[in-house]
Amino acid sequence: MKVIVIGATGSVGKLAVEQMLKEGHDVTAFARSPGKLEIDNPALRLVAGDALSVQDVTKAVAGHDAVVVTLGSPSLVRRIRADGTLNVIRAMQATGVRRLICQSTLGAHESWGNLNFFWKRVMFGGLLRVPFADHQAQERLVEASGLDWTIVRPGSFADGPATGRFKEGFASDLKDLTLKITRADIAQFLSRQLTDRHYHQRAVAISN
Repeated sequence: MKVIVIGATGSVGKLAVEQMLKEGHDVTAFARSPGKLEIDNPALRLVAGDALSVQDVTKAVAGHDAVVVTLGSPSLVRRIRADGTLNVIRAMQATGVRRLICQSTLGAHESWGNLNFFWKRVMFGGLLRVPFADHQAQERLVEASGLDWTIVRPGSFADGPATGRFKEGFASDLKDLTLKITRADIAQFLSRQLTDRHYHQRAVAISN
């Protein structure tokens, strides 16, 4: 499958690129400085561009079978997720690409019920208020896109290898969670969505 990862140099995006290459996909890494990946693989194509430029995104997306969005920003004030994802949606609609897999966050919309007091009040209610609102807006855009979409809502990123032992697709009132998951597990789950349509037009939560 020909896949493009938007936000490919992020901590999850890079691992997703590596996992998809491992599984035999042809991967395009789209980022401002894709050379930072430092991955040598003949099935990898590097494309430099700005997710906030619909022209850059449309040119990059054309000809692919699927788009994986792993956008993020170290800034606590910049809203790159929603704006960048809107450009991705417009590009997909213009070029006829249908499959969209978008990484969001556990806690968005109905999964708010899975969070504990710390994440509700201190993190998403305070320190990460803007990035959280960005994810909320991002999800609304994806759900209204009319595309063949899946939203993946991981818990807080953790270091470590993939374990495959996390919970997935759990109810929004489940409380027995660490609210953490390794980036490697997230990357494997994102890659799995390329061929597994169980979560077609659904938002799925994943966490330990």
